[in-house]
Amino acid sequence: MDIATVLGIVSAFGLVLAAIFMGGGLNIFVNVPSLLIVVGGTVGVTLIAYPLKDFLGVLKVVQKALFSKNISVDELIKRFAGFASKTRKEGILALESELKDVKDEFLKKGVQLSIDGLEPQEIRDILDTEIDYVRNRHQLGAEIFTTMGTYAPAMGMIGTLIGLVQMLQNMSDPSSIGPAMAVALLTTFYGSIMANICCMPVAGKLRARSKEEMMVKEMTIQGIISLSNGDNPRILEQKLLAFIPNNKKKES
Repeated sequence: MDIATVLGIVSAFGLVLAAIFMGGGLNIFVNVPSLLIVVGGTVGVTLIAYPLKDFLGVLKVVQKALFSKNISVDELIKRFAGFASKTRKEGILALESELKDVKDEFLKKGVQLSIDGLEPQEIRDILDTEIDYVRNRHQLGAEIFTTMGTYAPAMGMIGTLIGLVQMLQNMSDPSSIGPAMAVALLTTFYGSIMANICCMPVAGKLRARSKEEMMVKEMTIQGIISLSNGDNPRILEQKLLAFIPNNKKKES
């Protein structure tokens, strides 16, 4: 998990919990009916909107987006520079021995296509198709979490209305007003927490990670095409550096 995600989780939940404990205690903010309405209701309506396989599949996308290590473009450029040097000295077939050390399946597939003798445009078409599939999968994940973030406050409002109806029907019994009001207020609270601290930030992280991964894959394609064309290692390096903002070039 990257440092921004850790800091975000700690600060967001930490400050909310600190405010709760300063005001009395956590137990008064725990209400099972409210949780059932918000969490169960949000998941339920999301399943109405999306197929089950898409909903379950998004969990893997989230795991990869939140817990995978940041992709190092510097290492990618150095690797391609090494590939280019070896290709110019020994030919493209010499890269066959290098593939066993490559963990990135996308990079390995592209280099293998180049070794197999496919034309650069054919390689680009194949890899572009794979990029489109990955991009669509990431967009679906972000879309599902955005949808959940939209539904959660609405389910909280439904819970609030349920609590208010229960309270108004039992105004003659003072002991029932408190629990009913708790359901009314806590469902709104849970809906806001679920939407603004969980779902929406995850959707934003998915979009950011998707853009980062797409840029790295585009760099990979450019590097593979340059290898196929037999570009000079220095020229290949400059082509890949073009993907990096100037301020980050100075830092690298």
